[in-house]
Amino acid sequence: MSSKRVTQSLHLRVKKRAKGLCEYCKAPDSFASASFHCDHIIPRKDGGKTTLDNLALTCPSCNASKYTKTHARDPQTSQRVPLFNPRLKNWNRHFKWSEDRQYIIGRTRTGRATVEALNMNHIEIVNLRGALRNSKEYSPNFD
Repeated sequence: MSSKRVTQSLHLRVKKRAKGLCEYCKAPDSFASASFHCDHIIPRKDGGKTTLDNLALTCPSCNASKYTKTHARDPQTSQRVPLFNPRLKNWNRHFKWSEDRQYIIGRTRTGRATVEALNMNHIEIVNLRGALRNSKEYSPNFD
């Protein structure tokens, strides 16, 4: 049985697995002014457990925007679709970087809905990505 509280040990395991990057917007925790969180991908209110396979490392912005959401509307089709699940889906399948590596673009309905619902291109993160894009310390799957 899992506890409701994310222990420090579990948080460190989640952070290590995520390589210190928000598993949604790829913001680096090493350049953040606030602590990253462990998001329950399936919210506890919906029966989600506090286990490694249901937790994702999230920046404060993605965590606050996602809250307990599991679905959102694709802005292109208006279809209600599941949000990106970093435990089950491949980031590069659902998202890509703009040519200048500052914006995340949704490739799929899930990707587009997640970008919009989590506000993954808010001005502060776009500015940070711009400042860090040539840094050897920050290269979140730029391929």
